[in-house]
Amino acid sequence: MPKRLILMRHAKSSWNHPELEDHDRPLNERGQASARALGDWLRTKGYLPDAILSSTAQRTRDTAALLGLDDIPAEHTRDLYLADAGDMMATLRKAKAESVLMLGHNPGIAWLAELLVAKPPAHVRFADYPTGATLVVQFEIDDWSALQPETGTVVDFTVPRDLMS
Repeated sequence: MPKRLILMRHAKSSWNHPELEDHDRPLNERGQASARALGDWLRTKGYLPDAILSSTAQRTRDTAALLGLDDIPAEHTRDLYLADAGDMMATLRKAKAESVLMLGHNPGIAWLAELLVAKPPAHVRFADYPTGATLVVQFEIDDWSALQPETGTVVDFTVPRDLMS
């Protein structure tokens, strides 16, 4: 059975609290609205994951919570905090669900998106993968352990600005 990955960069975070460590920065108001819009988009399009793999950073936790996917099991792992594409791919290869939402950070998430797709989407923002960027990609594999670079077929791609304009 094919596997589906929803690769999402966390929504816009706040820089209003300089005393906070990077790991602890929350979303700002725009990020909160973007995360809710992304959750609506996932539901409207029928891209609901079976599992969520997320960084432990506050901004990824906030993004996951505001998507409104409360019934979806979520695993928050420090392995995805500021991870590079190789580490993210290694984490994904251990997944068991058919459809996985992975929430992470740039630059690793942008590199992973570029690495996985056979042909990138024709979207002006794909290369820089701004906050909230979300790629939906399908793989013709039976197990995530068989995941290989450049084998994904893009199903969809969006950024919050597309949803909120």
